[in-house]
Amino acid sequence: MNYSTLKKTVALSFASLMVAGAVSAQTTDSTSTATSTEATTPKLFGGAGQYRKFSIGVNGGVTSPLTALGGSNDFLKADIKLGYGISFREQLSHVFGLQLDLHGGKVGGNNNNLDPNDPVYSAKQFETEFWSGTLSGVVNIGSIDFLHRKNSINFFGTAGAGLAMYAAKVDGVDFKGTYGDSGDKKYARELIIPVGVGVKFRLSDVTALNLGYTINFVDGDNFDGFKRGYPTKDRYSYGYAGLEFTLGSKSKPNLDWVNPVALMYDELYDAALRQEVEALKGRVSAVETAVSDLKKDSDGDGVSDQFDKCPNTPAGTVVDGAGCAIVFPAPAKEDSVGVAYSNIQFEFDSSVLRTSSYPALDATSADLRSTGATVTVKGYASSEGTAAHNLSLSKDRANSVKTYLVNSGVEAKKLKVKGYGETNPIADNSTEEGRVLNRRVSFSK
Repeated sequence: MNYSTLKKTVALSFASLMVAGAVSAQTTDSTSTATSTEATTPKLFGGAGQYRKFSIGVNGGVTSPLTALGGSNDFLKADIKLGYGISFREQLSHVFGLQLDLHGGKVGGNNNNLDPNDPVYSAKQFETEFWSGTLSGVVNIGSIDFLHRKNSINFFGTAGAGLAMYAAKVDGVDFKGTYGDSGDKKYARELIIPVGVGVKFRLSDVTALNLGYTINFVDGDNFDGFKRGYPTKDRYSYGYAGLEFTLGSKSKPNLDWVNPVALMYDELYDAALRQEVEALKGRVSAVETAVSDLKKDSDGDGVSDQFDKCPNTPAGTVVDGAGCAIVFPAPAKEDSVGVAYSNIQFEFDSSVLRTSSYPALDATSADLRSTGATVTVKGYASSEGTAAHNLSLSKDRANSVKTYLVNSGVEAKKLKVKGYGETNPIADNSTEEGRVLNRRVSFSK
């Protein structure tokens, strides 16, 4: 590396440091009144906007045509040369970011002390000047650390693609200005694939020290200015050290060093959250108690104590919706002796004949069979439920009576069936006693 290049490297590094310092100072001034309690506390799933994500860095190191992966080379020995660069990175998540790298420098190698008549390694020395720009993905391998609440060391890996411009000098012959189809281009241009690993040391929440190693795969065989007797692709390595500066408001933490495992732990054990959970438990307990009270039925009549207006009813007592006993009227005397054409009573919402109705039905059947009379069997219902339902129920009750009479010998054509629903009540539907009487079938000639 000559003196002119060294001056450029120092100037570039100094300028980058000045820019980072100015931005950091501006951020510090704008937030100098903020206290530690005013710093934002990030949430695990609160988004990347709650962190500082953007950083710039400067680096310098050594280059070599040889790489840690081995492989074939046109020059078997490395001449250590200097490289330098600047980077711009946007951290997109705890583990992944995008980084733009601009690099420059020289790469050199030689075949000294080899047989001068070797037909394969006939070139003795090369030196290539290069400039490159690449975009890479950066994966923070050490971003989840179960040993430390806040990371101090991150291991990372990088891979990407970009463009390299270079000009080689081989055995004193400078190829600069001879590239391109017309041979008038100063530099050759080729695609390069950089793949690297590194380690980052946290010096502060703003500054980090990076140590890394990158292998650059060149999509060509003229990077070193020499082609051997079979197709190969050139490559070169870059080992570096550098400083990285994270920009942004100091009230926000640096996403690089946030440990999501510790963040999750703190969020789960946050005092305010625990208070909310305890308050929720109290509300759930109150609801459970209220439901338990609603279900409590001390006398077992099916009506909860909160709505039971007649507590302590004897077991087996039929009660209404208020928990009070229902008093059914005594059956008419003539029902028990089987008076023909007397009303036939039914249970609530039922069309099933009661056994107590059989004597009256048998007497009616006997009279119809002896006289040959034709009667209308009329069904009725109380006022509970919809009118349509009650109409259907009244028809079912009338048909139950007809079926019984037909089965006892009455001709079906002598029986006409009609349902009237809840119309024509014979008692007050506002009382249970009245509703019981209205659940009936009557006869008319």
